[in-house]
Amino acid sequence: MECVFGLVGNGFAIVAADTSAVHSILVHKSNEDKIMILDSHKLIAASGESGDRVQFTEYIQKNVALYQFRNGIPLTTAAAANFTRGELATALRKNPYFVNILLAGYDKETGPSLYYIDYIATLHKVDKGAFGYGSYFSLAMMDRHYHSGMTVEEAIDLVDKCIMEIRSRLVVAPPNFVIKIVDKDGAREYAWRESVKDAEGASA
Repeated sequence: MECVFGLVGNGFAIVAADTSAVHSILVHKSNEDKIMILDSHKLIAASGESGDRVQFTEYIQKNVALYQFRNGIPLTTAAAANFTRGELATALRKNPYFVNILLAGYDKETGPSLYYIDYIATLHKVDKGAFGYGSYFSLAMMDRHYHSGMTVEEAIDLVDKCIMEIRSRLVVAPPNFVIKIVDKDGAREYAWRESVKDAEGASA
């Protein structure tokens, strides 16, 4: 029951994702970080089959780094989104990845942006977006409470409302979420929202 969502505020973009690694009826871990830092000013949040998600996001991360290494300048957020979309579209005809992506970034010229890319290589620039079963609730909350030019405090409050709605409404709701932010100061982890902690060494 994956949940990935994000929004653009005044000078920043925020993405949040559940941290459950699930297969069939089993929860393997509750601290799986599904939001990867692509480079200094980009985040990629992904949902989908765990093998595809990890392999594809790492592939994109390394190719974005390779482009910067070869050319001496980083890709813009729009260019990274279009590259990601192109790789998904190419794979779609060969060996498709079941991965849905929210790509957030900050550029000096254009400011913050958020791109919605689904597993059949649809690309849209959006102000707010979500994937997974939690999207039914988070999109409803964002439709009601989102407005352009939100402050960080307002955005975090909205993210917390989405998380609370998912936890209270979704029949098999993930317990833990990670929140990351990207702005002029770079991409970084902002907070965790945990209701269950993995018991390390419980069998010892």
